[in-house]
Amino acid sequence: MTTPSPAHTLSALPDLDYYHSRSVLLPVEITTLDAWNFMRAEPGLFMRLAFRTRDAISSLFGVKRIGGFSGVRREVLLPGEKLDFFLVEHSAPDLLILSVRDRHLDVMICLSITDRVFTITSSVVTHNVFGRLYMLPVGLVHKLLVNRDLERLKRETGAAET
Repeated sequence: MTTPSPAHTLSALPDLDYYHSRSVLLPVEITTLDAWNFMRAEPGLFMRLAFRTRDAISSLFGVKRIGGFSGVRREVLLPGEKLDFFLVEHSAPDLLILSVRDRHLDVMICLSITDRVFTITSSVVTHNVFGRLYMLPVGLVHKLLVNRDLERLKRETGAAET
């Protein structure tokens, strides 16, 4: 039996320029913030290089450097706070909604847990040519990074893929 995800997206699926969702079944009860902390605990070399490359190229077009993930463990998150470069839009044990919005594109990452099924849902709406060009490589790399994150979460919790 598949449990529907309460995932939030920036808009309806047909209106998105990018959408990706993956899930794993968790063997233990954790919160979405726990899952974030597991996945972001030690940003690996690939992740650091991906963000360095992103910042180097994007800064040539006037886009703010984001630096990547800090690896800092968070115990509490409140809406309106920053979690690395994301704005926390909603924070609850079973639902964490993060966003980044600028003149080129809007990004939303939704972490949700329903009946111990953990889901990462990513949605993007682009606003111009640069946003669309940016998403060509980022869309491909993003899927690799999410897969890597879920592998780490599965190792840390003993989770199974759904």
